[in-house]
Amino acid sequence: MAETNFTKPLPYITSEAKPFWDAAAQQKLLMQRCQDCHAYVWTPRPACFECGSERLKWTQLSGRGEIYSFTVIRQVVGRAASKAFEPDVPYVVAWIDLEEGPRMITNVIGCPPDDLKIGMKVSVLFEQASPAIWLPKFKPFQS
Repeated sequence: MAETNFTKPLPYITSEAKPFWDAAAQQKLLMQRCQDCHAYVWTPRPACFECGSERLKWTQLSGRGEIYSFTVIRQVVGRAASKAFEPDVPYVVAWIDLEEGPRMITNVIGCPPDDLKIGMKVSVLFEQASPAIWLPKFKPFQS
């Protein structure tokens, strides 16, 4: 059973990002792509950051990629909202280069942090954070 009493800060679902969150709830990774210059647009927005076009189309991605860079969070300091992450320590925050080219920041789970490597192949999975929000996270790729 998925945890639905999430105590961590959650993303606010904007009108631009709603298709992303709707797809994530269906276990699909979507990203906007410009129909004029073909750039992937992340994070969701009303216009392409490369060429300014408003002709953006939601495109499904494979959900596969590799770790570009990462850090292991071993201690939580700061504001009260940060304290909600304390039970997860240590946890990994990583840049993932997706197979299609764009890069996104997320967590890598399902692997001891000390076993992670730059270039490690990973695949997406979705963790339910609330009834409307499924967070994309990545785990080592099992072929």
